Amino acid sequence: MRKHILLPTDFSDNAWIAALYAFKLYEAVPCTFYFLHSAIIKGSTRSSMSSKLTRVVTENAKNGLAQVKQKAEQHYANANHQFETILSSYDLIDSLESIIKKQKIDLVIMGTKGATKAEEIVFGSNTVHIIQSVKQCPVLAIPDEYEFKQPEKIAFPTDFSRSYGDELQPLKDMAALYNSKIEIVHINKDHDISEAQDYNLDQLKVSLKDYSPNFHSMPSEGSKERGITHFIEKFDINMLVMINYPHSFIDSFMKEPIIKKIGFKSSIPFLVIPG
Repeated sequence: MRKHILLPTDFSDNAWIAALYAFKLYEAVPCTFYFLHSAIIKGSTRSSMSSKLTRVVTENAKNGLAQVKQKAEQHYANANHQFETILSSYDLIDSLESIIKKQKIDLVIMGTKGATKAEEIVFGSNTVHIIQSVKQCPVLAIPDEYEFKQPEKIAFPTDFSRSYGDELQPLKDMAALYNSKIEIVHINKDHDISEAQDYNLDQLKVSLKDYSPNFHSMPSEGSKERGITHFIEKFDINMLVMINYPHSFIDSFMKEPIIKKIGFKSSIPFLVIPG
């Protein structure tokens, strides 16, 4: 079945690196990639922009999209892949919902623009906003300057506090691409789990039985964020996957001020699945 992948772009190197990751990740899969650009000027509204400025911005955006598409077709030609462009005259966040629905988008892949080593901030405000706002499909955030590696090991942190259903499908689909090993990480700081958690754990094992996942317990000391980072490094993880349930752990730490405070860093692609 053909995949429909949305690639938001501001024509930066960061956005192009994310696109390259997408091409390589789905190299053997029939895909249509949509390059999306929002032509809105930051701080301006459509009503306040002069007609001349609107034309200039729109023309530049069209040229930029054409160049990106041409670059993809010329240098990354693949019989499985098709490339399309979408120019939005609205704010990126506002237009995503309708575009995802209209084009039947399966996944949004974007760069983590805004990362600065000095402040140890991985996610720029735009990336965070998109992860928080997009509820119709998963979002895959690619670190700046990341070189593609097959996701042979995928980490899935969970506290077993919820039952598991269809929301696990994107994790399964990702693991199936390269026969990846799923590493389940228990992030509950308590050593013992409740009956409800034990039931959800059994349910998770049944759901992922075809993928033979490994199960790990995170050390109780320290923050969950730093624990996950340590796990990624220790087990040579290639992708981090989490489900963004409302009012859940990830929902709280994905808020930018908290990211700034804790310095959560991911050196690998981060797939966020709406719960």
